[in-house]
Amino acid sequence: MAKYRFIIVGSGWRSLFYVRIAKALSQDFEMCAMLCRTQEKADRLAVEYGIHTTTSIEECVEMKPDFVVVAVNKASIADISKEWLERGFTVLCETPAALEIETLYELWALYEKGAKLAVAEQYMYYPDYYAVSQVLDKNLIGEPYSAVVSLAHEYHGASLIRHFLKEDMTPFKINGKTFTFPTVETMSRYEQFTDGRIADKKRTVAVFEFEDGKVGLYDFDSEQYRSPIRHNYLNIRGPRGEIKDDKIYFLNQDNLSECASIENFAHSTGVLNVQNPELSYDEKTMGEEYTKLSADEQAIAKVMFGIAAYAREEKGYDSRIAGTSYSLKSALQDTYMAILLQQAVAGGQTVKSTEQPWHK
Repeated sequence: MAKYRFIIVGSGWRSLFYVRIAKALSQDFEMCAMLCRTQEKADRLAVEYGIHTTTSIEECVEMKPDFVVVAVNKASIADISKEWLERGFTVLCETPAALEIETLYELWALYEKGAKLAVAEQYMYYPDYYAVSQVLDKNLIGEPYSAVVSLAHEYHGASLIRHFLKEDMTPFKINGKTFTFPTVETMSRYEQFTDGRIADKKRTVAVFEFEDGKVGLYDFDSEQYRSPIRHNYLNIRGPRGEIKDDKIYFLNQDNLSECASIENFAHSTGVLNVQNPELSYDEKTMGEEYTKLSADEQAIAKVMFGIAAYAREEKGYDSRIAGTSYSLKSALQDTYMAILLQQAVAGGQTVKSTEQPWHK
């Protein structure tokens, strides 16, 4: 089968994830070009990463890629995505899909007219979180009714809450608050700090109460992604047990308590050793280069396979879910939840969701 061909619009930190994936999975993907805003940056990245760069939109259009990755700044993602959708291309845009609810409506309207748009929400495909999902599907703790998620910010956090609680478009209300605490800075995207500098960092705590009685607690610190002194944690509860970080505590068939490692349980029961039918490849055949990718990049690669199959309308793809279990309506819902989270925190009051076009 011919390689999946794509271009990247954008040349920032996030766009380089797609470069590394294309190089690692060169048997599957061909990165045709990276579209940069300035010739200076295009020249520098071409030399630094050994890739083809350009500042010409026309050149990129003439390449006729299978899909276009839009990895620009948050304020521009929606507008740039719409431009490429209107040119007739399949688009995989970085998160968030938009910053305003009105723009979410515009993206949904384009989709309803036939535009092929997917959002690169990757957290549910992290190996660790994927294992948690597979264990939940075994129903060992029963139907989950609460989830404490301190793993990712805003739309990513909302995505994981909905995913772990098995929620779809259930109405909800939310309240929350942001606190400011002194924290020693340790890492940025680009460097490590060892001088003990202290800066005020924000932690947001919010509660999503769904109409069906389930509850999601969102807890995230602005320093949490990179700081070795800020720990991620997860707690999912059901009537027969709970998942806490990498452990599962549950009752067996004799109603006797057991404890197991998520990873060991997942492997022993085979849930991580079978092909995921929602994806267009089998992880067992991906090879060593795939395993060398970071967890983030492995997850994004899964999303890329899904959008590629969607673009080519290959056998087994589903236009409603863009080749993966993360549909456009899910992406819009997660962004919508994040917007209401911001409103609740800023206003110091409970905010209720309302019916949206993608709920139908």
